[in-house]
Amino acid sequence: MDEVDQNFGKPNPNAPLELAQFAFLIGRWRCEAKVSADYGEWRTFEATWVGRYILDGYALADEYRMTGASGELIVLGKNFRAYDPAKRVWNIKWLNALAGTWTDLGPEGLGGVGFDGQSITYAFKEPVAAHAYTRATYTNISQTHFTWRGEKSDDGKAWNEFMVVEAYRNSE
Repeated sequence: MDEVDQNFGKPNPNAPLELAQFAFLIGRWRCEAKVSADYGEWRTFEATWVGRYILDGYALADEYRMTGASGELIVLGKNFRAYDPAKRVWNIKWLNALAGTWTDLGPEGLGGVGFDGQSITYAFKEPVAAHAYTRATYTNISQTHFTWRGEKSDDGKAWNEFMVVEAYRNSE
């Protein structure tokens, strides 16, 4: 993003260039989250995603919240993203506000964070779901939209899609 609203901060000129890989998250997003139920049908939920530069522009924080039909919180948490240029790895942590727990996203033991110029992928050990691992992929990234795909696995080898979030930038 070339211009960043004051409310969302800006990257520090001395921050690692890799920080730009997740810069598309900066801003306010309205989302449609589709989640696969155990019986094969998909349920749709409303969600929001808000991203900001933090810590003088050396890191990013993005909050995700998903609500049910009656407005109850289903998911509420924040990702903290920083790049370690010495080790050439991302450090990403998810804080699940509803459970008060932290999850390490994209640990090196599961392949780290992959960026191919068009999409970003990482896997993590699943702390709350009925499956062992989740793989997250950000695709279709543009100034006004991105897609987040969640896949689940019990062995880290065979993956099945269980969630798709379509995010659209708020124009406010």
